[in-house]
Amino acid sequence: MTQEIRVQASSGNVFADLGLENSDELLVKAELARKISSIITKQGMTQAEAAELLGIDQPKVSALINGKLSGFSTVRLFRFLNALGRDVEIVVKTKPKSRSQARTRVVAT
Repeated sequence: MTQEIRVQASSGNVFADLGLENSDELLVKAELARKISSIITKQGMTQAEAAELLGIDQPKVSALINGKLSGFSTVRLFRFLNALGRDVEIVVKTKPKSRSQARTRVVAT
């Protein structure tokens, strides 16, 4: 007996797909945290070393790396990226006519 598997295309924002409030902000914070975690890993830092550099304690670094972001504002995540030697630029531009809604996203280079 074969059961049909239903697949639904993502909107590109898993938080919106789950119906969560502030889905754009949640996605931005998740992308920023992913970038911070990637930098820490690439630099071979321990969580304790990262904590000292970021001015937080090690359990907060662990929470950040594990995606527990409720205690972190977007601005605070920007400051962490600055402390890790990264510039943060915010660009506001007109959405393309081909897209029905404007979006918020993080683009890392």
